[in-house]
Amino acid sequence: MNNRQQLVAPGFGPVADAFFETIDADGRAGAALSIWHEGEPVVDLWAGIANGRTGRPFESDTLSVVFSCTKGLASLLIAVLVERGEMPPFESTVADLWPEFAVHGKDRLTVGDVLAHRGGLSAPRKDLTLETALDSLALADELASQEPLWNPGESHQYHTVTHGALTAKLIKLATGRTAGLVFNDVIAQPLRADAWIGLPEEEESRVSQLVEAPLPAPSPAPMSEAERESVYWIERAANVLGQIGPEGFNQRSFHQAELPGVGGIASAWALAKIWSSAVTTTDGIRLLQPHSVENLRALRSEGPSFFIGDPPYQSWGAGVMVPSPWQPYMSSTSFGHDGAGGQVAFADAEAKIGFAYVTNLLGDYERGQSVVRALTKALR
Repeated sequence: MNNRQQLVAPGFGPVADAFFETIDADGRAGAALSIWHEGEPVVDLWAGIANGRTGRPFESDTLSVVFSCTKGLASLLIAVLVERGEMPPFESTVADLWPEFAVHGKDRLTVGDVLAHRGGLSAPRKDLTLETALDSLALADELASQEPLWNPGESHQYHTVTHGALTAKLIKLATGRTAGLVFNDVIAQPLRADAWIGLPEEEESRVSQLVEAPLPAPSPAPMSEAERESVYWIERAANVLGQIGPEGFNQRSFHQAELPGVGGIASAWALAKIWSSAVTTTDGIRLLQPHSVENLRALRSEGPSFFIGDPPYQSWGAGVMVPSPWQPYMSSTSFGHDGAGGQVAFADAEAKIGFAYVTNLLGDYERGQSVVRALTKALR
């Protein structure tokens, strides 16, 4: 067990205050925050309840399901493999690595297109078994054979779950190993970071229990046929794992699955350390050189997506979120990813920051964003 003491470096007091304001007042859940600056930890905090059933508190070594923050980790891993020459560049076609993918007009799609949600594969056309949904490589093969939902490469739409299947397949084809194993060998182990894509059974007891926050019922409104179709495909994209049910995200079957789009499990300390190492030497390791950082975060998708949706809109580089009205981060040089539970994890190349806010209370993103705003002010 990690026995770190809580840390707030001089000048970061307002950031700590912002963090503690996010903690659920009724004792149902908790959160953790880690911030690294110029390769060193400056904030390391945790509070609240990790498991409401047992009363176990959040501690320094508590792990959390970080949902789509995993997309950022998988995309970072691909960028490292590209820099090392172990994977084709972002501008190479997916079909160069994966010939079976080159059907139904997908032959010209680049690796960068797929990472930036431009592949037209945001949802499967066929109904899938839960077994296939939890098997990223099997899901990827289904996607490769299907006709895209729009003209590939010409628009974008968030690939909620399928993004992870596509990255899993690319990593497997390039390295011969699964995404979880490669992530562990290339990123997590060298940095001594408690982060996994596919959690080992011996770590299961450290995972916090997710708690659902009640959401207001949406007001029904008349929709056009185009709007109904858009809602259908957006919901279908999000519900690839819908057979699990909300409580299923607390189950071992989900935690052990290698799902590079939604299934990462990590501590805040680990996530912040990883993102720090993307932009500055951290614990002796620098994952990416500056030119690779620029290639990873270069804008590839922004603005309204293919299916009808409401602003604020998200923006992506090669699989990482970049600043947008949805997620402003700290500056124009920030990049990372947020997660469905309200988690936020990113790096800032200019400020040399690695940041992670994780929580087991599913809810709005404002909690993490409020801490990011406090950090931005603290560094001015």
